[in-house]
Amino acid sequence: MNDPMQRKNNAKKIRDDATNLANSRPHFGKDLQIGPPNEEEQTYPNFIGNFHKSLPHQDSGEVDIAAYQSFLKAIQSGDPVDFQNIILDQSFVNGRGNKKLTNPQSGLAYDLEGPDGHAVAILKKGATDLLNSASYDKFAAPPKLNSPEAAGEIVELYWMSLIRDVDFSDYHDNSTVKDAVNDLNNLSDFRGPKIGGKVTDKSIFRGSTEGDLIGPYISQFMLKGNKDIVLDRAENDGWIKYGTCAIDQRHVVAVPGRDFVTNYKSWISVQRGEKRDISPLYKNDDRDPLNYFDNKPKFLRNLRDLATFVHYDALYQAYLSACMYLLRVSDDANVGAKILNQGNPYKDSTTAQFKTQYGFGTFGGPHVLSLVCEVATRALKSVWYTKWFLYRRLRPEAIAGLIHIKKTNSANYPIPIHQDALNSSVLQKVFKHNEKQNENREETGGTYLLPLAFPEGSPAHPSYGAGHATVAGACVTILKAWFDDTFKIENPLEANDSGNGLRNYEGSDRNHLTLGGELNKLAANVAIGRNGGGVHYRSDYWNSLRLGETISIGILQEQKLTYNENFTKPIRFTRFDGTPVEI
Repeated sequence: MNDPMQRKNNAKKIRDDATNLANSRPHFGKDLQIGPPNEEEQTYPNFIGNFHKSLPHQDSGEVDIAAYQSFLKAIQSGDPVDFQNIILDQSFVNGRGNKKLTNPQSGLAYDLEGPDGHAVAILKKGATDLLNSASYDKFAAPPKLNSPEAAGEIVELYWMSLIRDVDFSDYHDNSTVKDAVNDLNNLSDFRGPKIGGKVTDKSIFRGSTEGDLIGPYISQFMLKGNKDIVLDRAENDGWIKYGTCAIDQRHVVAVPGRDFVTNYKSWISVQRGEKRDISPLYKNDDRDPLNYFDNKPKFLRNLRDLATFVHYDALYQAYLSACMYLLRVSDDANVGAKILNQGNPYKDSTTAQFKTQYGFGTFGGPHVLSLVCEVATRALKSVWYTKWFLYRRLRPEAIAGLIHIKKTNSANYPIPIHQDALNSSVLQKVFKHNEKQNENREETGGTYLLPLAFPEGSPAHPSYGAGHATVAGACVTILKAWFDDTFKIENPLEANDSGNGLRNYEGSDRNHLTLGGELNKLAANVAIGRNGGGVHYRSDYWNSLRLGETISIGILQEQKLTYNENFTKPIRFTRFDGTPVEI
């Protein structure tokens, strides 16, 4: 072990082995040939089926063709100069300013660990292993603009916008929730979770894993705190131990009842990329922070609270907090190593390794705390390739704009929206909701636009896949590989009506929560929180979640080559689709 040349050679061999492992995996688009990811750009020559935010637009809502072609030129060439020459809208350069495109060249970056960002793909449900070529016959392009699935997704988002301020604990007896349940059940291709084959008030707006349908809507990892005998704190006080500090699980949230981009003038400005972010510059405006935010922090209770969280979070924030919480739970003498994954070499008390050592830089707190954050940028590079260089899916606010234009007969170009969306009962409710929102705004009257939780609408990057969801999939996969996903979560909590405290959850399923289920739910809360804000669709959440999972599985496989410990058992956990995986 003291031979430096041997160490040097071993270090090279391990790096070579990791490279060979990565290179042995199938590479999307090379080893596995596919046709066009979807055909929207070919189908609609005015590009109404693709992302075009921040580019110049006609008043009719159509993107400037020359500007879109300058954008496509950069996408197709990858030349940094072509990205510099993309034609952006200049309407607001002397006012509030224009939003620039969000980092498309990130999708061309390479990485030194895990699958290459271009090697993996977003796959349909049923294709379990994205690192295995047998799954690649089921790659998933986003739903086409004129499809019943796309209609189902936008209808769900309309209902989410109307129910944004209803507490999750009140869904069972809310009349608007009942209307939404009935409408979603009448759609021809709605793919949200169901119970007994039907959308119910228990399944509506939830995630797609088994754990998502058990217990309260919000994951315990976004509510519970650690016990602290010094400060006399219990789990229901909601403080996570963070060294000698503590993280408060209460959040600064937006005030209820205020939505944005509800009239056409604001909608076309947002499509052109006007900066409309919350700022102290907007005195006595809806975008003044003093008007937008509630000055009393709350435990998360509803979609607006979730949307506010995912509007401002550091992308790995929820998972780092969950990791801190779980590590402190493992400090409890009654829990200890029981909470660790069975593959952790320091878990098994019968091994000689356990009797003399414990994990730290490997398989200890510092290891997982860095790893759960480390995977985030790997996930982002992969999904940025998917969203910019493969699909370029338009955002929900843009589809809703097309629906408004079609319903009001205000354009002279064809708009191919499925009848499931055009005939949904939600549209008249949205029209009246927006009419009320617009009463004191510069353009009054009702519209069929999607009421948004964020003044600026969506970010300036395409919808599919979703950055938050891909990072959620990656980070939660690390936590499931570290902790025992079958570990029981006892004494579940939920926010009280005011949001200023926690109460016991008394549902009949209160004894069925598991660590893995609540981690799956945590991923769904963050990803679907973006849907609740009006900036992503259901398929963005579900398919991106599994893309992030694939990135982390690849990283775990490669990192295992570097360890010196003896492994008596493999690392096992359950994927989001319910299938087992072994590292």
